[in-house]
Amino acid sequence: MQSDIEIAQQAKMKKVIDVASSLGIPEDSIEPYGHYKAKISLDYLNTLKGKPDGKLILVTAISPTPAGEGKTTTTVGLGDALNRIGKKTVICLREPSLGPVFGVKGGAAGGGHAQIVPMEDINLHFTGDFSAIALANNLLAAMIDNHINHGNQLDIDPRRITWKRVVDMNDRALRDIVIGTGGTANGFVRQDGFDIVVASEVMAIFCLATSVQDLKQRLGDIVIGYTRDLKAVHARDLQAHGAMTVLLKDALKPNLVQTLENNPAFVHGGPFANIAHGCNSVIATQSAMKLGEYVVTEAGFGADLGAEKFIDIKCRKTGLKPSACVLVATIRALKYHGGKDVKELNTEDLEALQKGLVNLERHVANVTKNYGLPCVVSINRFTHDTEAEIKLVTERMKALDVNVVLAEHWAKGGEGAEALAHEVVRLAERGSDMTYVYEDSDALWDKMKKVATKIYGAADISASAKVKQQLQTWQDAGYGAYPICVAKTQSSFSIDASLRGAPSGHVVNVREVRLAAGAQFIVMICGDVMTMPGLPKVPSAVKIDIDESGKIIGLF
Repeated sequence: MQSDIEIAQQAKMKKVIDVASSLGIPEDSIEPYGHYKAKISLDYLNTLKGKPDGKLILVTAISPTPAGEGKTTTTVGLGDALNRIGKKTVICLREPSLGPVFGVKGGAAGGGHAQIVPMEDINLHFTGDFSAIALANNLLAAMIDNHINHGNQLDIDPRRITWKRVVDMNDRALRDIVIGTGGTANGFVRQDGFDIVVASEVMAIFCLATSVQDLKQRLGDIVIGYTRDLKAVHARDLQAHGAMTVLLKDALKPNLVQTLENNPAFVHGGPFANIAHGCNSVIATQSAMKLGEYVVTEAGFGADLGAEKFIDIKCRKTGLKPSACVLVATIRALKYHGGKDVKELNTEDLEALQKGLVNLERHVANVTKNYGLPCVVSINRFTHDTEAEIKLVTERMKALDVNVVLAEHWAKGGEGAEALAHEVVRLAERGSDMTYVYEDSDALWDKMKKVATKIYGAADISASAKVKQQLQTWQDAGYGAYPICVAKTQSSFSIDASLRGAPSGHVVNVREVRLAAGAQFIVMICGDVMTMPGLPKVPSAVKIDIDESGKIIGLF
């Protein structure tokens, strides 16, 4: 069996100029990065604003497992399938972070015969967007410490600096550090730490900004810390937002690549959904909707995380409204949620499947009832799936008035997802009545409680007196209308990653809260989730290499 990278390296790619031409984008409006990837001019995209929007399809999934579900693969396969049945379709995906590429999760270019290419470029440095985001973030960090070193006219309290440095790598040693040691020439000693780039507020701002000017405004609104008398200090107070915008102005242009079947894909921005809002850039999504009849996009991890934030943050802020939702699952993963060991998932086990289906059922209920979206369940088919297992899943979903479609795009590309494409078109043409989980007017604490009880099945939420007081302070300061962005484990509806299926009655503890004034949301950090991940015992990096001919090997 060929690996993903071997399949991708055999792809017959079109030049990116021709891919752009298929969308009606003129050659002078693209900026090629070699032959097969390019950025699209913002000036050109601004000319599309009067055009009608295509239908937006959201791809989400059950709670992820070691067995894998294939959400990105489904997004790509569905996009290819919609094009095959005559619907002009554009795919919108996030850019991969080098953290999981070299860690454990893997890349974000799809798999098998449902991939975007050039796969190696996309999974590695791509067009440099993440580097620009890290530089902008760290420029602000440097200017904070520089300001303090040169007299601290703003009276910033070094103990109350909230802005962290970032790096696009899993590196647990950088979570908590001390900077400024070595004497007065190195500034003031203080405690600091690093987040991964995808958790940076600059990343969130980058993906929510609608123009360069909006980007600059939001960067200026960043709160970096507080003075000794507890007044907020903003990036604009340090006069940092202009230079930060300069670093990001080219990165803000969406990236255009293609699928293995030469269909267009925008790949832009990359916040994780377990520690950030998990959606690709607003600019890419809105532009794709002007260029295609259908746009297929994904939200990170399960429907309790990525899809909730897609609805409650991205859609709330932009007016976007999905026409239908695809919920991805595998029978293997459902048996894992039913308690089966990961090594035994290839054997039929209706009892484990019966137990594990509660995870899928809760996600479906969230999508159809709490988000108000028509839904189809897409089962990524494996050769070990039995007819009895498929029948059980189909019957359980039928009770929820949701159809199940078996998809084989991993093996067959777009052809293997045509049945899914037809069901998506049927649902999209019916329309949706999208709803939010909470209202803007709800208090911040109540927003968190609604997400926990309605989406996670929790009985209640908890927090220390310090966290509750901080939320109340932000509420009183005018930030109460902001949506919330929950950072928690992706592996469970609870904050305990080991609890499979659909746990209920648990309490979600909010360990820490962060104000993202530029992104315009409040981050609720729950349980033991880390905004700087660590590498596993055997990271993917040990398998990645380059052979004597210069070909990359071992990259998935």
